Amino acid sequence: MQRIAVGWLTWQLTGSGAWLGAMAFADLFPTVLVGPFAGAVADRWDRLRVTKVSQTLAMLQSIVLFILTYLDLIDIASLFALTVALGVIAGFNQPARLALIPSLVKREDLSAAVAINSIIFNSARFVGPAVAGVMIVAGGISAAFAANAVSFALFLVSLSFIRVTGERQEFPAARRSLLGDVGDGIRYTASHPGIAPMMLLLIIVCMCVRPVVELLPGFAAAVFASGADGLAVLTSTVGAGAVLGGLWLVRRSDPAGLTNIALGNTLVLALALLAFVATDRWWIALPALAVLGACMVVTGVGTQTLLQLSVATEMRGRVLSLYGVIFRGGPAIGALVMGVASEHLGLRLPLAIGAGLAMLAWLWTWLGRARITGALESQGNAD
Repeated sequence: MQRIAVGWLTWQLTGSGAWLGAMAFADLFPTVLVGPFAGAVADRWDRLRVTKVSQTLAMLQSIVLFILTYLDLIDIASLFALTVALGVIAGFNQPARLALIPSLVKREDLSAAVAINSIIFNSARFVGPAVAGVMIVAGGISAAFAANAVSFALFLVSLSFIRVTGERQEFPAARRSLLGDVGDGIRYTASHPGIAPMMLLLIIVCMCVRPVVELLPGFAAAVFASGADGLAVLTSTVGAGAVLGGLWLVRRSDPAGLTNIALGNTLVLALALLAFVATDRWWIALPALAVLGACMVVTGVGTQTLLQLSVATEMRGRVLSLYGVIFRGGPAIGALVMGVASEHLGLRLPLAIGAGLAMLAWLWTWLGRARITGALESQGNAD
C-alpha cells in the first residue's frame, strides 16, 4: 500500500518519470550500501531480534509519513528523505528475515517454505494496491499511509509468537572484523560455481526487467490514460500473477530441475515485458503483466531456494544479503536509469531494450546450465 501511495504521490507532486525512477532508487538502493554489512550482522546477531527492531523502525517511518501527508506538509524532498530512511531499514531487515527461514522449518520443507514466503509477500502486492487505490480515491493518500502504520503493529505482534525450531544459528566465540566478514561473504559468493552465475543473471534481470513495477504509475497515467484506480489494477495484476507462480512452486519439494525452471522462466519474463510495453490495450497488457508477475516469482524464489540449499550455513546471512542487494538495488538502479531515459525516449523503449539485454544474459547462463545445476542441486552442498 505504501509503495503505491508513494508512487502516486510522487507523480502528483512532479508528473515526472525521472522522479518516479529517483523515488524507486531511494527506496531500493540503500540496500546496496548497507546490505553486505547487514548480512554480516545477520550472521553475528540474533536474526529474530534484528527483524523485530527493523520492523519497529519501519512502523515509525510510516507514522511520520502519515502525519506529514495528513497535515499537507509533504513535499518531494521530505518524501525522498523518508523513502531513503525506509530503504536503509529494509536493507538491514531483509538478510535477517531471509536467513531466518531455515531456522523455522526442516531442510526438506525449505523449498516450500521459501515459496510460501513469496506467496504471502505477493498476496500483499496483490491485495495492497487494490486497497490502496480505493483508499486514495475515498480518503486520500494519508489514509493509505495510516493503514500501513497499523499493519506494522499487527506484524510485530505476530513476530512475538515466532519460535526457532529448525536450523540453529551458531555464534562462534572468535570472529574477524565486520569488514572481514563482509569480504569473506563476497569472496565465497564470487567463487561458487553455481551461486556466482545465478547472481549475475539476477543482476541483469533486476536492473533491466524488474523496474517496470516502479514505472507503472507513469504507464497508468501516460499510456493507459488512467488514474489511481488504473494503477491499482496494473500493480494488482502483477501481484496476482506472482501469487499463482508461488502456488505452483509450493507444490515442489524436490530441488531437482529447479535450476532449469528458474532459467526458463527468466526467458518468458523478458518476453512478457516486451508484450506489455508493445501495447496500450488493457486486454493485452494485463495478461502480459500477470505472466510477468508469475515468472518474476518463479525466477526469484527458485534462485533463492537454490541459494538456501547450497550455501554453507555459516555464510547464509552474508550470501542472502548479497541476494537482497541485487533484488532491491538492481531495480533501484534500473528504475533510475530508465526513468531518466523515459524523459527523452518515452516509457516503452528503455524497458524494451532492457528485455533484450535480459535475453542475452539468459542465453549466456543457459549455455552453462549443466555446471550450474551440479553445483546448486547437490544435496550435500550446505552441510
